[in-house]
Amino acid sequence: MTHTYRVHQFHLVWSTKNRQNWIEKSYQNRLYDYIGGIIKEHRGILLEIGGIANHVHLLISLSNLDHYSGLIRDVKAGSSRWVHKMIPASREFEWQEGYGSFGVQFANIESVKRYIQNQEEHHRNRTFEEEYVDFLNMHNISYDPRYILG
Repeated sequence: MTHTYRVHQFHLVWSTKNRQNWIEKSYQNRLYDYIGGIIKEHRGILLEIGGIANHVHLLISLSNLDHYSGLIRDVKAGSSRWVHKMIPASREFEWQEGYGSFGVQFANIESVKRYIQNQEEHHRNRTFEEEYVDFLNMHNISYDPRYILG
């Protein structure tokens, strides 16, 4: 083979610090647009984004994994700075320290998009904490329950 071709899709999930309801509808779309811009700067593609007041889900596509953790760091830090600057009443806004990252097969992209688009509906009957533990279990990720939510 003379060339290398690769693409990776990831479903990312993280909450606000202590799962505080800091993401207000009044600025949610602008925050999501800003996050999409950061991902684009890293040569990634934001395929879908959504969430509710205390957490966010992203579906991203990347061809280069060399700086994957740096991309996530920049998204979280940059979007937090944006909220502090653009939404003065939200000076206490912070993201949780960690995140969940789950690989997505190409054939499952549309179902993950729909899942992300329907966050409000999903959370009528279950909490973020329940959802997150379900993701960890579904992906067979070992964890210590004392530390998964910080």
